[in-house]
Amino acid sequence: MSTSLEYDDLSQKKKKVLDFIEDVTTHADEIQKKILAEILSKNANVEYLQRHGLNGQTDSETFKKLVPVITYEDIQNDINRIANGDASPILTSNSISNFLTSSGTSGGERKLIPATEEEFVRRSLLMSLCMPIINQFVPDLDKGKGMYLMFIKNESKTPGGIKASPALTTYYKSSHFLNRPYDPYANFTSPNETVLCLDSYQSMYSQLLCGLCQNNEVLRVGAIFASGLIRAIRFLEKKWSLLCDDIRTGTINPLITDSSVRVSVMKILKPDKDLADFIQSECSKDSWQGIITRLWPNTKYVDVIVTGTMSQYIPTLDYYSNGLPLVSTMYASSECFFGVNLNPLCKPCDVSYTLIPNMCYYEFLPVNRSNFSVHEKEKQELVDLVDVKLDQEYELVITTYAGLYRYKVGDVLKVTGFKNKAPQFSFVCRKNVILSIDSDKTDEVEIQNAIKNAVIHLVPFDAEVAEYTSYADTRTIPGHYVLYWELSLKDSTTIPHRVYEDCCLTIEESLNSVYRQGRVSDKSIGPLEIKIVEQGTFDKLMDYAISLGGSINQYKTPRCVKSVPVVELLESGVMANYFSPKCPQWVPGHKEWIINKN
Repeated sequence: MSTSLEYDDLSQKKKKVLDFIEDVTTHADEIQKKILAEILSKNANVEYLQRHGLNGQTDSETFKKLVPVITYEDIQNDINRIANGDASPILTSNSISNFLTSSGTSGGERKLIPATEEEFVRRSLLMSLCMPIINQFVPDLDKGKGMYLMFIKNESKTPGGIKASPALTTYYKSSHFLNRPYDPYANFTSPNETVLCLDSYQSMYSQLLCGLCQNNEVLRVGAIFASGLIRAIRFLEKKWSLLCDDIRTGTINPLITDSSVRVSVMKILKPDKDLADFIQSECSKDSWQGIITRLWPNTKYVDVIVTGTMSQYIPTLDYYSNGLPLVSTMYASSECFFGVNLNPLCKPCDVSYTLIPNMCYYEFLPVNRSNFSVHEKEKQELVDLVDVKLDQEYELVITTYAGLYRYKVGDVLKVTGFKNKAPQFSFVCRKNVILSIDSDKTDEVEIQNAIKNAVIHLVPFDAEVAEYTSYADTRTIPGHYVLYWELSLKDSTTIPHRVYEDCCLTIEESLNSVYRQGRVSDKSIGPLEIKIVEQGTFDKLMDYAISLGGSINQYKTPRCVKSVPVVELLESGVMANYFSPKCPQWVPGHKEWIINKN
C-alpha cells in the first residue's frame, strides 16, 4: 500500500489528500483484506506466527481461528527478548529500529512497543492528512505559523542497545521531523533546538519567548494534550515579566544555559520595546480571560486533544481562548496511528475520527461498559472494520506491520457514523482507567493496592479506611489526584499530620512510573492530596445516587467521581486535608527489560 503522497503545490496537496481519503474509505473492505495479507505474508516466518501454527497462511478466517486476541502482558516475554538483544525474527521480519514507550502496564512499568522505520513512514502519511483537511474550513493557514508547545522526554537504551522513548520524543528526534522539507503547514515558531532541550523549564521558556516574538505571525496555537497548553499558560502567568525583559533588551535570561537553545533563540529575538510594552500591558491586567487571542491576535483555532480525560480542561481552554474552536485533529497511540477528524471545527463533544483503512488491520470487540469487571465476556466474536454497528461501543483490536497481532489497545470507541464504508468513532474512554491528569493512566486496582500499602501507617493508631473515592482535580495547575477518606476510629487517639503525609507519599510511591515521572521530571502532576471526611459522608453519597434512581441493592461506592454535585457533596464533609510532602522516587529506566535466566 502507498505510504506517501507526492505533490507539487499546496492546492495539489489538498486535492490529493482529499482524493486519497475518498478512495481508501470507499474501498475500506478490500484494503483491509490486502493489509492483513500483506502483514501476514511479510511476517510469515516470524516465531510468533509460527508458534500459533499459521504456516504462511494469509486469509482472515485462518488468522482469526489460530491467532489469539492478546494484551501486552501476553507478549511481554517476547518483547523482553528483543529488548535484551535477541535479533531473530520473533514478532516481525523487519528489524526493530526502536521501542516506543507507552503508558504503564498493570505491573507499573511503561510498555515497550516495537517500531520499525517503515512504520514511521506510515505514521507520517497520516499526519500529512491533517492540515489539508483543516484548510478546507480555515483558509490561508499557509500564510503564518503555528505556535506549538512541543517537548521531549528522557530516552533510554535497552540492554540490547535499542533506543526506547515516548512516541513523540522519538518523532521529534527523528529525521522525519528534524530534516523535514519546508512545508508552510509545518512552519512553527519554536526552533528545533528548543524542542529538543530536555530541561522542561528552559524548553518552555524559550518556546514561549519565540512564540511571543512572532506573535502577529501565529495563526494557530497548540500542544498535544489540553493539559500541556494550560500548563504553558500558567507558566506564562508566572514568567511574563522575565519574558518581557528579554524582548525589551533583545537578550536571553541567564537561566537559559543550553547553548544551542540560546543560539537558536537569538536568531529570532530582537530588541522590541513596543512588543514588550504590549505584552506587559496585557499580562498585568486583572483578568486573563482570552489571553491567547489577546497576545496572539490572529489565532484562528487551538489545536489540542480534548477528548477522553482531556475533556475536563475544555472550560479552562474556552476561558483562555475566548471560545476559539478547539480542534482535535487525529487519533493515535504508541501502538499505531489510526484516524483523522474530518470535521475539525465541530464541538469537542462531537469529535469523531474516521479510521484510515491502510494504517493497520482493525478488529472490534463489542463491550458493555457496565461489564468492565473480571466477569466481562471476553469470548464475544470480534467484528471487522466495515461490519461495526452504529451507536455500538467496541474495544479496539489491531494487527500492525511492526509485530502486534490481534492486540487489544485498551481504547473503548463508539460508532458515530460512516465516511463511505469506513466507520467514524468517538473516543469513549481508556478501559479501566479512572484517574488521569496528563499522560498518566491509573486504574481502580492500582489505586486500591496503593491505598492498601498506605493504610499500614494508620495501624498503630487503631484506624482504618472505611470508605474512599478519588477525583482528578484539574482546578489547580498542574492538576493532582485527590483521595477522599472516611475513617473508622476505634478510640479518640489523634493521628499526627505527618502520618497522613506519609500515607500520601506511600500512595504516590505505589503508583506507576508514568505517574511518578509526571510528578518528578515533567512536573505535569501536583502532589497527591488526602481529604478526611466526616462520618456519614459516604452514606450521603449513596442517598444521593438513590435519589437519582439508583438501586440500593446494586449500589457500589464509586472509586472515582467526576460530577460537580458529587464533588460538592464530598467537599461539604471535608474536615482536614493533607498533601504528599515530597516527590516519589522515579529513575528513568525499565526494570522488566532484564530477563531472569535462572
